[in-house]
Amino acid sequence: MANPPMNVAQLAAVDAAQAARLLSEVREATLAGRRARLAPRPVIEQSWGRMLRGGVDPDHGFRPEPLSADEVRCRREGSPLAQILPVLREGLLSAVDTAHHIMVVADADGRVLWREGSASVLRKADGIGFDLGADWREDVVGTNGVGTPAVVGRPVQVFGAEHFVRTHASWTCAGAPITDPRDGRPLGVVDVSGPLETMHPATLAWVASVAKLAEARLREQHHGSLERLRAVGAPVLARLAERALVVDGNGWTAAVTGMPYTRRVALPKSLTAGRRWLPGLGACSVEPLAGGWLVRTVDGQPSPTATRVVLDLARPHRRSVTVSAGASSWSRELSLRHAELLYLLAVHRDGRSAADLAEDVFGDPSRTVTVRAELSRIRRYLGALLCHRPYRFCEDAEVEVLLPDRGRDLLPHSTAPAVTAARGR
Repeated sequence: MANPPMNVAQLAAVDAAQAARLLSEVREATLAGRRARLAPRPVIEQSWGRMLRGGVDPDHGFRPEPLSADEVRCRREGSPLAQILPVLREGLLSAVDTAHHIMVVADADGRVLWREGSASVLRKADGIGFDLGADWREDVVGTNGVGTPAVVGRPVQVFGAEHFVRTHASWTCAGAPITDPRDGRPLGVVDVSGPLETMHPATLAWVASVAKLAEARLREQHHGSLERLRAVGAPVLARLAERALVVDGNGWTAAVTGMPYTRRVALPKSLTAGRRWLPGLGACSVEPLAGGWLVRTVDGQPSPTATRVVLDLARPHRRSVTVSAGASSWSRELSLRHAELLYLLAVHRDGRSAADLAEDVFGDPSRTVTVRAELSRIRRYLGALLCHRPYRFCEDAEVEVLLPDRGRDLLPHSTAPAVTAARGR
């Protein structure tokens, strides 16, 4: 019978020193292949498994070269995270200094772009390489409050010896990923870190709430940009007789005329003006507008009859889908969850029900609501290429999956049962 996972937050709130000892015991036993009195929490156990498979040294942490000050400044200026930094500061900084914590904001590459908070804790962070420009991806420095939330796509708190690398065991970290509401891509992680003895069980919920507020601010800014684009595009549409719409750079519709409203159009990653074929619209004429594109449908030109979909899973950290139709082609980077679902649909060309996919991805056929929500997001960019009842690629699509050379490298951060099984074959 498996040992129960320990309730770290509850234990640490009562006796932080005892929690630290138990965590250290669990870590040492697990790394030595022995059974401890208590099992690590599932999110930590899965992360440790990834570290062991990836060859991260638990006793001698690796410190990659940090970015230069100029590189940090350049990334800050180009990052959407800069737009929400006031929200993060307002929500977190008022408390982190008095609680002897620091706030850390890292980009999608795991690079630390901002650090603020307790001066003494900042000095301690320097001692473990947790400084500006540092690379805190999970597969580089082990289980931590920046890299692990980025991998699993949800808030995670890492207590003491739950950190994979021994030199990080005196810290507690709570991190939450921040996602761009315009296209669903990960922007980075906000993390609150400090000495283990200052941990509070509510820290994770606090950080997660502030991350959601930051995403809401991005959503507000996006709606504002669509309003400005609508003001530019509406007079243009009023002069047109054909079907047309105005979209922003991510395909979100600002205005439409002569056709049903479409919330979003799948645009090629590098769209240029001219005659293009767009999923769901067919042949179109695309012209630049201030802040977006004017898209006019071209009647009398059939859509390409053959569409090729290439799902690229060959690289462990970059997943993408490329759609080619006639002379037109576009690509999109994928989240881990979308890559899992598209892989399963590519393997099962006859289709999978929502319950089947929930079993494949979560090991729980009842989680159909989550599966349907994710597939709805996928259909925003794949459009009619993805059918439902059951979910499947359309019959006319030619689907190719590019796999890594070694089976064990297939979506290495995935914990989906069907993917884990495929890695072992």
